[in-house]
Amino acid sequence: MTRNAWTSWPSPEALGRNGLSRPRRVLAWVVRGLVLSVLLWGAFTSTRVHGWDVLVGVGVVIVAAALAWTVYRTTFAHRLWPSLASLALLEGLAFVGQAAGFQTLGLVLWCGCAVTALERLPLMAGVPAAGSALVLYGIVNNDNLLTTAVTGVGLGLAGYTLRLDAEARGNAQRLLAQERAARAAEAESAALGERARIAREIHDVLAHSLSAQMVHLEAARLMIERGADREQILDRVVAARGMARDGLDETRQALSALRGEMTPLEDFLGQLVEVTAGAEVTITGERRRLPAEASQAVRRVAQEALTNVRKHAPGAKVRVRLDYGAHQVTLDVKDFGGSPGELAGAGGGYGLLGMRERAELLGGSLRAEPDEEGFVVTLKVPV
Repeated sequence: MTRNAWTSWPSPEALGRNGLSRPRRVLAWVVRGLVLSVLLWGAFTSTRVHGWDVLVGVGVVIVAAALAWTVYRTTFAHRLWPSLASLALLEGLAFVGQAAGFQTLGLVLWCGCAVTALERLPLMAGVPAAGSALVLYGIVNNDNLLTTAVTGVGLGLAGYTLRLDAEARGNAQRLLAQERAARAAEAESAALGERARIAREIHDVLAHSLSAQMVHLEAARLMIERGADREQILDRVVAARGMARDGLDETRQALSALRGEMTPLEDFLGQLVEVTAGAEVTITGERRRLPAEASQAVRRVAQEALTNVRKHAPGAKVRVRLDYGAHQVTLDVKDFGGSPGELAGAGGGYGLLGMRERAELLGGSLRAEPDEEGFVVTLKVPV
């Protein structure tokens, strides 16, 4: 046994009543009632005391109960010297009672002190305290030496067993408290994560929609400054209005996605390329349902990549390829053949930084760079 085991107190959880089941609480009070009854019976039925002596015996029982309560409180507070002093007073009271003829009272108090010392004190202090009580018990006990020794060993084992049981209960209480704290922290973390997810979805939808609207409105402004035809300007304004309407639809889709109600990813990409001139989509690999976060990442990156094509390379051909791999899904958006747009410097919107952040949050990666023919955006997300 290590030194720490000898010098450490049982935990407050072990010394307290928390964690005790209702049957064990009832049993504890029944045992206390039986002990008190035995003490009172010993005070009233002793053949050597009569009259006022009986009242003295009752008073001794009351004092013993008060000292026992003091031992309970001081050991619970881990106060060593007050605990030892209270136990010493109890043993002294038992000796006085034994000398005055209250034999049953003395025997019960000595046995109780031995068991309590082993159960509630550090072993370095509890073993000597229990030993002194058992020695006094053996001296005044009228049984033969073997019976007294067996009884003393049994009382020692009972006290140590109660100590082990209390420590096991205390450990269970601490583990339960830690588990509850971990669950509370997990719930709080999940709530914060969900809030961040909602904020990210709303931000991405608005960034994409407003960026697209800004493209058309800026084009309309440039046309007005150059004196372009009214019909051309009107087309741009109508397109901006359409983008605003699409933004509202995308917001509704985002809210549906947050509820777990999303259209298939292939259908979404098909609808996306339909409104982008010169774009086509290819799906490879075994199609399957993706986790909500991965699906949303593919949707948002595809939207932003196509918006960037319209902004920076109008008229370019666009190839969108979605590949379902064994352990990841890959989205490629490649444009070629376009010319630098007049709106290349208009607004950053969500941009590459936001797309890369979304990918990294999922443990994936995003590569966006020019190639020999144009510009390519590649998203890889583990699934």
